[in-house]
Amino acid sequence: MIKVAIVGAGPAGIAAADLLAAHGVAPVVIDEGRRPGGQIYRQPREGLALDIAALLGSEADNYRRTHATFAHLRDRVDYRPQTLAWGIEDRTLHTVCGTTAATLDFDALLLATGATDRTLPIQGWTLPGVFTLGGAQVLLKEHGCLIGRRIVFCGSSPLLYLAAKQCRAMGAEIVAVLDTTPFAAKVAAARDLMAVPGMFARGLGYIAALRRVGVALHDGVTLRAFEGARGVEAVRFRDRRGAEVTLRCDAVAFGFGLKPETQLAELAGAELRYDATFRQWLPHADADGRCGSNVYVAGDGATVGGAQAAALTGMLAGCALLDDFKIAVRGVDRPRLRRQVQRLRRFQRGLARAFAWPAGIMAELDDAVMVCRCEGIIAGELRAALRADFGPTEVNRLKAITRCGMGRCQGRFCGLAAVELTAQALNVPLENVGRLRMQPPVKPIPIAISS
Repeated sequence: MIKVAIVGAGPAGIAAADLLAAHGVAPVVIDEGRRPGGQIYRQPREGLALDIAALLGSEADNYRRTHATFAHLRDRVDYRPQTLAWGIEDRTLHTVCGTTAATLDFDALLLATGATDRTLPIQGWTLPGVFTLGGAQVLLKEHGCLIGRRIVFCGSSPLLYLAAKQCRAMGAEIVAVLDTTPFAAKVAAARDLMAVPGMFARGLGYIAALRRVGVALHDGVTLRAFEGARGVEAVRFRDRRGAEVTLRCDAVAFGFGLKPETQLAELAGAELRYDATFRQWLPHADADGRCGSNVYVAGDGATVGGAQAAALTGMLAGCALLDDFKIAVRGVDRPRLRRQVQRLRRFQRGLARAFAWPAGIMAELDDAVMVCRCEGIIAGELRAALRADFGPTEVNRLKAITRCGMGRCQGRFCGLAAVELTAQALNVPLENVGRLRMQPPVKPIPIAISS
């Protein structure tokens, strides 16, 4: 029997595990979460009664279907919750659960690692009360908690409108939604967004629902600062007409889309290539998710595409794995799945233009603003290093000189900002300065661990 490890128990990991189990392969499923579902289908803590239908709306049926699939699957896989996969060496996966380390040998590795928030440094972003959009949703979905009572949502992400709608349904006052992308960009992207008309209409519905209840929606803004003494008290921005505006609040949720968690794919030997639409480096894989010798990627950890695309690519990656081990695949219409994924990917690229990463913000970033929170590195220190005689010309050398990206997050949250700042300071294309290379552990692990 082949030994298969799946990392991630969101829609992609569950779909892949279900397909493999149906073909007689019992994978080990490594999951950082307490319970399966990933971020988008995150389950409430036990004993917490949340109205999932009200919270998720049209996604509630998919939520229930995904968890029903896993419940049916549970006894046919080796499920390991609250377990971090932190490194890969040859055909061995290194994991830790609590303070107990373990290794897992595999013949095939399927990575369904999902994505995390994509952030940019803003003056005051380290203040208490400032959350990423994903962080705000974790508190809401898993713990039933709001991040505040008067919330400003800001950045450039379709999640702005969904998260604002969800928090309002739970009783929060939404002060405003501040979108840094101009409305014209959304119009320009409409053709690609119409590749999946149902999703496009749903997104328009979120915006319309907020407008109907009087939430102020601003587009084309420039975020200037999150302000406050001991915690966030206001958001200051420049509106599309150039006027400076300050809004009072007690919490902020901000984000600029998502960043695939590619660290394990890189350690497993996948080639990462620059993608100009997303302005990120993504694993290079074939149409079914192969990205190395018996290594496969699926879901948002490969390319951000949402829950539906994640489940479909999980199935395709599972099929590719079975093919490679000469196990006949039954009952899967792969050409249809590929066509569906292609449409969803086109839609997602439309979203990337409709909610664009505001690269120009780095040029206006004050030297005193913190870029690397783990190591306490400010923008001025990075610029000084870059402009020094014989200074660095690529981001890994900048990391070595300044320690930006060497902290607990290993550059997961500051890396893209450091790359943008480097390219801007040197006046070169983004792809020319490279990306922060990954090394284990990909996330913090306890010092006191036992095997």
